Amino acid sequence: MISKVCDIKEIKDIFKNRKKSLIGKYGKSAVMIFLIEENEEIYILFEVRAYDLDKQPGDICLPGGGIEKGEKPLEAAIRESIEELNIQKNDIDIIGEMDYFISPYGFIIYPFIAKLNRKSIFPSKEEVDHIFKVPLNFFMENKPIEHEIGLVPKIKQDYPFELIYNGKNYKFNKGKIKHYFYLYNNYVIWGITATIIKSFIEIIIDKKNNII
Repeated sequence: MISKVCDIKEIKDIFKNRKKSLIGKYGKSAVMIFLIEENEEIYILFEVRAYDLDKQPGDICLPGGGIEKGEKPLEAAIRESIEELNIQKNDIDIIGEMDYFISPYGFIIYPFIAKLNRKSIFPSKEEVDHIFKVPLNFFMENKPIEHEIGLVPKIKQDYPFELIYNGKNYKFNKGKIKHYFYLYNNYVIWGITATIIKSFIEIIIDKKNNII
């Protein structure tokens, strides 16, 4: 049996110094934007997921994966990158942290930025079909193709319409989400990966414009 809250003092004690969190449960992942310096040019590394994976086979993504219990986002990004790319921790030079992405589909992605100090990379064939690099300047000079899709609620027949004003005529909120597509050679970088890269590039451009 849940005990009743007695007074304001008890409520104050409960919320004093309480760490804020997100309302609701979300799956959490962390990814790494790896920057590679070659011939005085900077490249971003991408993976093509193995074609026999159960989830998102053949998709283009950034190295990374799910955050395990008790693990911090950066720790997960490093661990997953090491597993997927067959690299060492000392190959990774952390630069900073990006803004995190909250998906309307129930998960959060924490992106980080790092310099990869390794030229020869032989990724795990169990997770990665192959890797490729895209010059940073390509993203600086080319805006992605943009498409907007609608998000509408899918309501089951047993929904208790009788408990809300206007019942079945209630006007539920509808959302929108933008999908971005970068076309580079024979690769299509799209979805959340493109959204993260777009945000990364915009931060750089905004900062450069403010400095000039």
